[in-house]
Amino acid sequence: MTRCDCRLRARAGSLLAAAHIPKRYEHCELSNFDFDGPHRSLAPARMAACRFVEEYPLDNHTGLLLLGSVGAGKTHLAVGIIKELVRAKGAHCLFYDYRELLKEIQNSYNSTVQATELEVLRPVFDAEVLVLDELGAVKPTEWVWDTVSLILNTRYNDQRTTIITTNFEDEAEQGPGGATEFARAKRAARPETLGDRIGERMRSRLHEMCRVVRVEGADYRQKIKSANFR
Repeated sequence: MTRCDCRLRARAGSLLAAAHIPKRYEHCELSNFDFDGPHRSLAPARMAACRFVEEYPLDNHTGLLLLGSVGAGKTHLAVGIIKELVRAKGAHCLFYDYRELLKEIQNSYNSTVQATELEVLRPVFDAEVLVLDELGAVKPTEWVWDTVSLILNTRYNDQRTTIITTNFEDEAEQGPGGATEFARAKRAARPETLGDRIGERMRSRLHEMCRVVRVEGADYRQKIKSANFR
């Protein structure tokens, strides 16, 4: 005996509703991700996303690290992936904007808020597949680094799959480090990297947790804005 299609569709609907996908991205699917014509540079990223869904779950529950400039389509791909995982694999998925998650955790410290830090983090820890969007978008502090470490290490140790998007380059610190004046000046002169925003140790951990996929394309949102003013 197998479940009828209506039961399967209802379950998928419930899982999608619980995935916390923002309204802005509810339309995003792998099927409507534009990778033709002027966007053909995005074809390898879309292919990698489809392969990830097909092969899921991967050995060691490997996730994805989607790297690219602003507006290239990283979030579209991430949402499209979890939608397909829900429908095709029945996976329990959760989407969180990195900035929103940190704000919710900080709000839990307010005595007037009923939710505790653990209550905010428990779904993040337990989700079968977590999308953490815009990693590194918050200015780093010791608290931010500690919180990112807690989330990523917990999911790594529990062998949960994590999909991450970021606008920051994934580059290891080059040359001599330390706190010398020369080293500080050298770091200040280059663009910030993912390691600067989340710490080199966590950047290294991501490479244990994820396949790296580069999403290389022009800012799609800027193109739409320009077209609307023509």
